[in-house]
Amino acid sequence: MDNLNLVLPEIFVSLSVMFLLILGVFKKESSQLTFNLSLITFLIAIIFVINETFSVNRITLFNDSVVIDHMASLMKIITLIGGFLVLGISSNYLKTFKIFKIEYPILILSSVLGMMIMISSNDLMVFYMGLELQSLALYVLATFNRDQLKSSEAGLKYFVLSALSSGLLLYGCSLIYGFSGSTNFDVITNQLTSNEYALTFGIVFILVGLAFKISAVPFHMWAPDVYEGSPTTVTLFFTMVPKIAALTVFIRFLYVPFLNLIDQWQMIIVFLSIASMIFGAIAAIGQTNIKRLVAYSSIGHIGYTLAGLATGSNDGIQSSITYICIYVVMNLALFSCLLMLKRNDQYYEDIDDLSGLSKNHPMLSLSLLIILFSLAGIPPLAGFFAKFYVFKAVIEQSMYFLAIVGLLSTVIAAFYYLRIIKIIYFDKEKEKYDSDHGIWLKFSITFSTILILLYFIFPSQLIEVVSRIVII
Repeated sequence: MDNLNLVLPEIFVSLSVMFLLILGVFKKESSQLTFNLSLITFLIAIIFVINETFSVNRITLFNDSVVIDHMASLMKIITLIGGFLVLGISSNYLKTFKIFKIEYPILILSSVLGMMIMISSNDLMVFYMGLELQSLALYVLATFNRDQLKSSEAGLKYFVLSALSSGLLLYGCSLIYGFSGSTNFDVITNQLTSNEYALTFGIVFILVGLAFKISAVPFHMWAPDVYEGSPTTVTLFFTMVPKIAALTVFIRFLYVPFLNLIDQWQMIIVFLSIASMIFGAIAAIGQTNIKRLVAYSSIGHIGYTLAGLATGSNDGIQSSITYICIYVVMNLALFSCLLMLKRNDQYYEDIDDLSGLSKNHPMLSLSLLIILFSLAGIPPLAGFFAKFYVFKAVIEQSMYFLAIVGLLSTVIAAFYYLRIIKIIYFDKEKEKYDSDHGIWLKFSITFSTILILLYFIFPSQLIEVVSRIVII
């Protein structure tokens, strides 16, 4: 009970979800109120995390099934900020499609709550409970625009494939429990010597389930269709927030109970990384829809993140966390620009719709130029440093082949980012887009673009926070 304040953010968010549900049922026309209260909930939860958990090194609660440490604190803060910003810039989009309903912020909050539980999990049961809470909310969010056939198809496809991956993951959990006699990460660590090869089967099944959640190749098949069919603000949520929680689980799962089995799982992570980087770079070249392109792009970026994890070192883990932090900001900026392509209550999301954008919208085009250069890894923007940290950690562990594949993939991927810049600046302009976008969208694009542009001036701020995360 003394340490119950350490899980205060999760308790507060869960109570807020229940309260907002009741409020929405009993008070008619409460959509705007629910949105505003949800935003306040996110802010208060962030304050709770900052106040309560950065002061501790590592504390376990509830029979060691929940862990609070620096990594949990940082990832929860990024998750909550991501949820807050997505919710903030969603309102205009939802109002345009007449789906501005109380369920949307409640589902976002529920999904974020599941991610927070995943981030702090030190037990397979707690992890799976958080994963399903996150996933159930995401299924509904993908189908939120029920009037569009693509949205319904996206949710159904995600539900069916996700259920299959959850089954494989749960089977892996049962194997590990069967061979080790426990679901707790700390206890499993002590059981490795006698059941080393048997536990490897469980590890493989769990890695398959986790690879699906982050859309790593060859378990990426759902991402392009779900990203394209979901409402654009939901796609933004998909690209940013669940990947933060999944990366944290990868780190906790591989480096706490199974660090001594690194020879068994390292090659699996290397394969996932190489396959994702190559496929993400090549498959995006022929895309015409920006959301589908982002889906393949995110597969490639996940490959770079996994490259850091494959190193088996603290530097590698820290570089992966740094990469995902910068990637979240770049995605927020890109989708903020995409949500500005609105004309006569219709949103445009094809690459051709950016044709000649610089003639009518010079500031928006400049932002897109900075964002796309950063995604391509052009110095001195934030995206370059993200890749630099990962490749540095990989080369320090003498994993030269992985580094070479990563660098070649970066060069190939630069083509489709530069092609979009060419379309924006050199193609014939189209009709001008609307300029009334609301303060949230303007703040989001300004804030994220400045962060990307000026990151090279103060890179030590993020590195200092991430360097406090020591797993090995």
